[in-house]
Amino acid sequence: MDPERLARRYYNIEKLRRAARRVLPKVVFDFADGGAEDEITLARNERDFDALEILPRMCTGAGIPDLTTNLFGRELRVPVLIGPTGLSGIVWPRGEIAAARAAQAAGTIYCQSHGSTCTIEELAQAAPGPRWFQLFVYRDRGLTQSLAERAERAGCEALVLTVDNQVLGQRERDLANGFAVPPRLGVRAVLDMALHLPWLVRMRGARRIGFANYRGAVGGNENIVSLAAYVARMLDPELSWRDVAWLRSIWRKPLILKGILHPEDARIAAEHGVDGVIVSNHGGRQLDGAVSSIRALPAVAEAVGDRMVVLVDGGIRRGVDVLRALALGARAVLVGRPHWWGLAVAGEAGVALVLDIFRRELERAMALAGCARLAEIDRRLLAIGPKGAAASVRLRLAS
Repeated sequence: MDPERLARRYYNIEKLRRAARRVLPKVVFDFADGGAEDEITLARNERDFDALEILPRMCTGAGIPDLTTNLFGRELRVPVLIGPTGLSGIVWPRGEIAAARAAQAAGTIYCQSHGSTCTIEELAQAAPGPRWFQLFVYRDRGLTQSLAERAERAGCEALVLTVDNQVLGQRERDLANGFAVPPRLGVRAVLDMALHLPWLVRMRGARRIGFANYRGAVGGNENIVSLAAYVARMLDPELSWRDVAWLRSIWRKPLILKGILHPEDARIAAEHGVDGVIVSNHGGRQLDGAVSSIRALPAVAEAVGDRMVVLVDGGIRRGVDVLRALALGARAVLVGRPHWWGLAVAGEAGVALVLDIFRRELERAMALAGCARLAEIDRRLLAIGPKGAAASVRLRLAS
């Protein structure tokens, strides 16, 4: 499908999500779409954006808004990045490469997951533009250091240390579907895959799916079950600030912590020389009941001031959500699920469409709110409404 026809058919992110549900087998869609346990935090991530009302200014002479921003010396054409999402290759063959190319063409950054289906080196060769790399601190610190060194050699411009995943959350959609380690796919799941013929044909043409960056880690056994179990065993629940300090000592480029919600953790990160934080609850996929990312954002931004870059992810589905996040102190946002939905529908072209939707919607929201530049977006754009359940969220966020 050509880009213009694609854009006419899928004119917002929700349209792409519904299309992704149709084209993907249920087990794959739920893996991408689901959250932990009762998915309370997953729902909060989106709902709490809705409680933030915009108070636009008129006759500002804004004209066509300028969406450019600068992150760690890299100028971006839009303040929307693609966050790390593991196993993108089960949605579309070589999904990480397709997404990285779309991000680079849009003038933004792609952050590669440690659990991608292509290696750090393969992505660097296929999509040599601006890239970040996500990693964890493992029980084997040598493995962590090796991944960091590979990322530096491959030209990654920043390292994203995820700190909220040292114990795996329980994602019950995956359990119900048998999408676990080891897999327990029943007849219904296998039949559902077989009935999604376009996806099945694409995936049959792809090479074996697995955690490519860990090839050879378990005695040459590279199947996804063995590697997933290995990575899970390597997660270290004793992760501490000493480990952050150690990683800071061996990584010379920008270091970003992903998974920060408490303002005190943000202050401590700044004291350890961290360059940025991503306010995130892992898309509602870890601690169910945790605060939404957008609700945690203002306190984190206030805690660190100008000492580090503050980013946010979770629940961002519209350009106006980006506007709200910027108003509460974020320099830019990251999206995960939306780019997967675009990827499922049309590969690289689908991811390009997702980024273009966010760009067009943010540009329109800024123009209607009276903002000519991102620097003009601040808390004065947010209204405080009458007392009530939604207003309590507004009061909390705007305070």
